[in-house]
Amino acid sequence: MLTKRIIPCLDIKDGRTVKGINFIDLRDAGDPVELAAAYADKGADELVFLDISATEERRKTLADMVCHVAEKINIPFTVGGGISSVEDVDMLLKNGADKVSINSSAVKNPGLINELVAKFGSQCVVVAIDAKEIDGQWKVHLVGGKVPTDIDLFEWAKEVEERGAGEILFTSMNNDGTKNGFANKALAQLSDSLTIPIIASGGAGTMAHFADTFMIGKADAALAASVFHFNEIEISDLKKELNNQGIPMRL
Repeated sequence: MLTKRIIPCLDIKDGRTVKGINFIDLRDAGDPVELAAAYADKGADELVFLDISATEERRKTLADMVCHVAEKINIPFTVGGGISSVEDVDMLLKNGADKVSINSSAVKNPGLINELVAKFGSQCVVVAIDAKEIDGQWKVHLVGGKVPTDIDLFEWAKEVEERGAGEILFTSMNNDGTKNGFANKALAQLSDSLTIPIIASGGAGTMAHFADTFMIGKADAALAASVFHFNEIEISDLKKELNNQGIPMRL
């Protein structure tokens, strides 16, 4: 069995790491470069950086930050936020990113997935999907969760896979920041219907939540932010505990 991955997520706003609840009420969580270096030292399998307020004016700042992080870490990291073209991806990869995450731009222009896969390969392209369960239906949301759509999570995920994306990063907006556990039912449905890896995001609060998302949600990787940023869970301890439960980890 492939090892499962633990991935800290750094949400970046104005050059700082922030964390909110249900995508709002953001609070400062520290310097992204320092946090990245610390997570690499503590045994994180990968890092995800999301510029949650990306605009064209900030693109240079993000590229510079990627470069600084790449110098400090020796694990793969994914960068997302405002990416909408081959040129954007090219710049980030040249600055040291290993993968890119696209979200709203993929929904608005699904052909972008095909374009990026053709140019850089599937392994480089992660499609992030923010979705909210409303009256029993999971609907995709855009622009950092601010813009609802009528797009069904599972139909969109299937199209993403068919267009060649290498991974899906699914964030449950209902669970995000609540520390009540991941959206395991939806995750298991995604996992059963797709062949590409699924990264679970939104809701981590305890070590048991990570175990549940691997065993019940069938996730390939689990991403979290505040429990790591505020030292509520140590990554090395988490991975040992999961390994003891029979969930394969890179120790």
